[in-house]
Amino acid sequence: MSIQTPTAPVPEPSKRIVAIDILRGFALIAMASYHFTWDLEFFGYTDPGLTAFGWWKIYARCIASTFLFLVGVSLYLAHGRQIRWNGFWKRFAMIAGAAVAISVITRIATPDGFIFFGILHEIALASLLGLAFLRLPALLTLVVAALVIAAPVYLRFEALDHPWLWWIGLSAINPRSNDYVPLFPWFGAVLLGLGAAKLASASGIRARLASLVPGRWANPLVFIGRHSLAFYLIHQPLLIGCVWLFSQVMPAQIDPPRVNFLKTCQRSCEQMRNATFCSSYCGCMLETLEGEASLDRLYNNDQTADFRAHLSDLAATCTAKTDDKMTEGGTQ
Repeated sequence: MSIQTPTAPVPEPSKRIVAIDILRGFALIAMASYHFTWDLEFFGYTDPGLTAFGWWKIYARCIASTFLFLVGVSLYLAHGRQIRWNGFWKRFAMIAGAAVAISVITRIATPDGFIFFGILHEIALASLLGLAFLRLPALLTLVVAALVIAAPVYLRFEALDHPWLWWIGLSAINPRSNDYVPLFPWFGAVLLGLGAAKLASASGIRARLASLVPGRWANPLVFIGRHSLAFYLIHQPLLIGCVWLFSQVMPAQIDPPRVNFLKTCQRSCEQMRNATFCSSYCGCMLETLEGEASLDRLYNNDQTADFRAHLSDLAATCTAKTDDKMTEGGTQ
């Protein structure tokens, strides 16, 4: 005769939410399209600065924000009830190791714009910091997220201009890098994901999302979304390799530095002023930089305080000259 002793019910494992994999898959495809355009620009097939301004810049930020938002969502779904340390450290080691590898490779391949703190670095750090917010109320998490996002707009410190502190994101300068995703403001996107996941769990939205069963059309996206790190590491070498091979057969026509400067300046300026103003303003900037023989310093990303101050003064002078010229032209 055996005596049955009552045992506590074992909670069922949380069902994987396929919708999150699909959204992550869409973000990865979008990222690949942006990187392909960046590769074309890098090899000279598009105008310089194309992906750094306007809609392409907004597109890139939306992609990065989506990734980091999903990092926060996934962090809560995986560890909201209890932190599973073995799984957490395994994932952290994979992401951190991949981030270090990218820094080393890009340091060798593109030393002028190597990735010292890109999106993988941010994901690794944000995953660690996010653990501190797992037990906090959703509203408080969202408030902190808003403060983190707003911080770079109002807080800039020259004391943080040292390269070893650029990862914080509050320096007075904007470091040159092919993928710069510092703690501020991007940790805010992770916290938004954490807060949203908490609200979704409390309101029942999480359970409804888990019950969704997409059609077969979603299978490729689900597969990519569940292997996001592998896709991230493989796609860009593959894309840039294809563009490089194409460039060996049909090389792009490379413009001289002065033409590149005018195109980049014009594109940047037109985010705020009209084309006529920008044409005159950029001509003033180029003429002065060439007269001083300092155009090379600009292209070499000279970040010394004196040169940055000089560029700021030069921009103010050319702006004033162009405004005067436009005013005179309008009164004639």
